[in-house]
Amino acid sequence: MILEDFNSNKDSVIQRIGELVDIESPTCDEPSLSKAADWLVSQAKTIPAITTIERIRREGYGEHLIFRAFEGAGSPVLLIGHYDTVHPLGTKEKNPTRHEYGRLFGCGVFDMKANLVLILEALRAVAENGASSRQINIFISCDEEVGSPTGREIVEREASLAEHVLIFEPSLDGKAKTGRKGTASFIIKTHGIPAHAGLEPEKGASAIAELAKQILEIEKMNRPEKGTSVNATIVKGGTASNVIASEAECELDIRFTDLDEARRVEMGLKGLQAADSRVRIEVLGEINRPPLERTESVIALFEKAKGIAKGLGYELGEAQVGGASDGNFVAALGVPVIDGLGIKGDGAHTLGEYIETAEIPFRTSLIANLLVGDRV
Repeated sequence: MILEDFNSNKDSVIQRIGELVDIESPTCDEPSLSKAADWLVSQAKTIPAITTIERIRREGYGEHLIFRAFEGAGSPVLLIGHYDTVHPLGTKEKNPTRHEYGRLFGCGVFDMKANLVLILEALRAVAENGASSRQINIFISCDEEVGSPTGREIVEREASLAEHVLIFEPSLDGKAKTGRKGTASFIIKTHGIPAHAGLEPEKGASAIAELAKQILEIEKMNRPEKGTSVNATIVKGGTASNVIASEAECELDIRFTDLDEARRVEMGLKGLQAADSRVRIEVLGEINRPPLERTESVIALFEKAKGIAKGLGYELGEAQVGGASDGNFVAALGVPVIDGLGIKGDGAHTLGEYIETAEIPFRTSLIANLLVGDRV
């Protein structure tokens, strides 16, 4: 694919990105997500190579989308993205969609609606320049931002059939992601005994005091030298200022580079013992996403993308990050995957979110060439 082809229609691509960004689509807001899904489907229908469009509804979450192009042409490549965002309805009033200073601002533009438009534009270009030698499948999730509770099974099913997988999460300063930490989420609850804090505090067993002691123990589970972090992020408890707290809880965010570390922390949490025998400890949660490790197959796929980028005249770097994505599920299957292929920008999940519009032709051309496997 020739870079100039994408330079010539950059303005129209910016316009389409703005249209999708303007359709607010917070996770689990089904009516809003449906509007965004309608827009994506309408765009897919303008690409003749897309012969199958599936809308998979999941109660309480919205619709997952699957587009299939060049069906039967050969071992499929799978592209993965999501159209749900973290921004609640009305946020676009605080961060309106606008193009200024070479940047397109808007809620969800970087993470990751712009990338969905670029995927479709790249596929359109592939179709207009002749048939693909392999099938191209696109999965667009509606619940990635909350851990893919209903999207995971589809990701794993589709990835298991793919030759390799391309993930279009935001890049890190333009760099692709060849490694991601795994994640786990746990809640520690303490159940104590209530009592009047002034009249007879000795009859109570404070759930808050116990939880505070347990958090100190949990802090000892950190292993920064191994890339393992265990952090209490939200703490709450008690019912009134003059009552010994009978209930308290904290949420834990856990990141790790290998599953052995994740299991070590999980066992440690489940083995917590109360300092006050009158307080009961309850542990809820699970390991959510396994790590995306920088394996030989991941490196090989990245080197291919790097070579294509070099042919386009720019350097594609790589990075390993702490955040997780659907790419973690793919990596656990042993399927070659490269993540963070989204356009350069910054400010994910903030009111300053933007993409660099000068990057649009480069990223679209990179995607198109990755789809057909050619070098420019």
